[in-house]
Amino acid sequence: MSTKKKSWSEKLKDRKGLPKVEKITGKMSKRWGTGTVVIPAPIEVDEIMRNIPRGRLVTINEIRNALARRHNASIGCPITTGIFAWVAANAAEEEKRQGREDITPYWRTLKSGGVMNDKYPGGARGQKRLLEGEGHTVIRKGTKYVVADYEKFLATT
Repeated sequence: MSTKKKSWSEKLKDRKGLPKVEKITGKMSKRWGTGTVVIPAPIEVDEIMRNIPRGRLVTINEIRNALARRHNASIGCPITTGIFAWVAANAAEEEKRQGREDITPYWRTLKSGGVMNDKYPGGARGQKRLLEGEGHTVIRKGTKYVVADYEKFLATT
């Protein structure tokens, strides 16, 4: 039996029975209240990230809100949305290495507060370089890199 590791692109396209909307229960309700949470499919997160135009930005929280609206849920799952953004970023870099030019512009997706994502390919410094190349000003706040006035550049999701 072959245990060949899946490529990032394969992981991105693997729906694993997602999306699904579940009732918020137990420990989750202490943090997120009542209602429902959507656990998105990886490709849905990529699709939102892919549609952020040059010069614009999005945060993981904005993506979560868009997913919640799309699925009529109270919230989008913060854990899976963040993981799937990371998968989308790595799939984009994988495609770039294969010569594809029209990749998901993952560097336009920030953490809350406009913070760069250390887990993206190239780390926060790589994301900083790509965003500065698109005209954004990146500043250092403590140990983190942040897009200055990022709120002015948020895209509609």
